[in-house]
Amino acid sequence: MLIPNAYAQSTAAQPQGGGWFLPIMMIGVLLFMYFTTIRPQRKRQKEHEAMVSSLNKGDEVMMSSGMLGKVVGLEDHYLLLNVANNVDLKFQRLHVTAVLPKGTLKSIGAE
Repeated sequence: MLIPNAYAQSTAAQPQGGGWFLPIMMIGVLLFMYFTTIRPQRKRQKEHEAMVSSLNKGDEVMMSSGMLGKVVGLEDHYLLLNVANNVDLKFQRLHVTAVLPKGTLKSIGAE
C-alpha cells in the first residue's frame, strides 16, 4: 500500500554501447594532456640540460635572477661568473636561463 508497484524497465530505453564511452573519453583526455603539457615540458627540459652542459669559459650568460656575466670557471654543478671588475660570484649551473651572443655585455655597457 505504501510502496507503489515496480515495473521492469524495457531494454529499448538503455543506450547502446554506453559501457565504452567513459573509458574512451578518459583515454582521449589523457592523450590530450600528454601532447599539450607533458611532452612540451620534457622537450624544454632536455634543451635546457643540453645548454647547461655545453657551457664553456668565456660564454656570456643570463641567470634566472636576471644577472648577466661571463663564465670564468666551471665545476660539476657550479659555475664562477664574472659580473664586474674583480667581482666573481658562484652560481648553480641550473640557474642559467640563456647563453648570450658574444659581445652582448659590451654592447649594453655591463662590462
